[in-house]
Amino acid sequence: MEPPMPHLPPIRLTGARVLCDGALQNMPLTLAEGRIVDAPASEIDLSGFLVLPGIIDLHGDGFERHLTPRPAAPFDKTRALRSVAAELAANGVTTAWLAQGWSWEGGFRSAAATEALLSALDAARSALLPDIRVQIRLETHVPDDHARLLRTVARYGVDYIVFNNHLPEALAMVQNHPNRFAQWAAQQGRNPHDLLTIIEEAWARERHVPQALAVLAPALAQHGVIMGSHDDGDTATRGFFRSIGAPVCEFPTGIEPARDAIAAGEPVIMGAPNVVRGGSQSGNIAAEALIAEGMCSALVSDYYYPALSQAAFSLAERGVLPLAQAWALVSTAPARIMGLQDRGRLAAGQRADLVIVDPDTHAVEATIAGGRLAWAHGAVARRFVATPAMAAQ
Repeated sequence: MEPPMPHLPPIRLTGARVLCDGALQNMPLTLAEGRIVDAPASEIDLSGFLVLPGIIDLHGDGFERHLTPRPAAPFDKTRALRSVAAELAANGVTTAWLAQGWSWEGGFRSAAATEALLSALDAARSALLPDIRVQIRLETHVPDDHARLLRTVARYGVDYIVFNNHLPEALAMVQNHPNRFAQWAAQQGRNPHDLLTIIEEAWARERHVPQALAVLAPALAQHGVIMGSHDDGDTATRGFFRSIGAPVCEFPTGIEPARDAIAAGEPVIMGAPNVVRGGSQSGNIAAEALIAEGMCSALVSDYYYPALSQAAFSLAERGVLPLAQAWALVSTAPARIMGLQDRGRLAAGQRADLVIVDPDTHAVEATIAGGRLAWAHGAVARRFVATPAMAAQ
């Protein structure tokens, strides 16, 4: 295991507009020993830039194209995770959950693949500058895997699990889009008949699923796992997952489950790409509509890491939210949802997780994760390099 990169020397960022206490303020920000502090230090002039809290991504599967860029072409996980970390940092993400599927589907969404990812992440963690964790996307119809899942959670300290059920979607594909189903099977190295058999076997467990989940959820809670559900299509579905202790409502497909969750005081999570593109790529409800109605608690990268910062600036430019409130959807709010009291805002004592952004181009010019320089380029990189304290390190 590689030793962790050292913290930046004590530095004081001056001249920038800093997002603090819900507003952009002209104020200095001092970093030392991986924290935000109130103390003297060597200054770096960041005039003309914004300093914003580091982005916290609760659900992103963009990492899959690093690990398995093609379905039948997996690559070394340790090297792939370094590439994932670099992409996260280049997009301002300082804490991220990789959304890894544990499914009847098998392949790179199998139990074994999940355990292999967790093992590789444990081995690589000291060399990764963003704080990277794993969200397990657990298919509901794998009750025979629950004992194994609990062992995996205990071994690797998994802290976030979201339940989803893609069987109806798979069965609909068989009936309505057989060519697409055949392509899906081929990507897995299977013929359509074999894949359909797997799906039908999973569906045969339907009557056992509610009780199995009702037993599993309290056991996960004992390990400190935060739970949610994915693609809730109606209030009954949201109500069931609420009843077993899974309050996070991730990607509701319509307004009713979102409204039901918000009324119950539960967080609603939507995809940042949905905001950037002006709607859902799968035809579900537009995230911006929920945001405008106060029914979206946080945004996540979903399948595209750059969308996180882009979505915040898009919301501000379209007049949906001021930038401070829009940025909170990718920083302060996700920290609150996950109970992370040491990050998500810029204040004394917090982790030194921050993003330096060009206000004109909206480009991420530098990312500091846990007090370590994870990404820098352009004018900001030159200013850091020119600082005597940096040169002496």
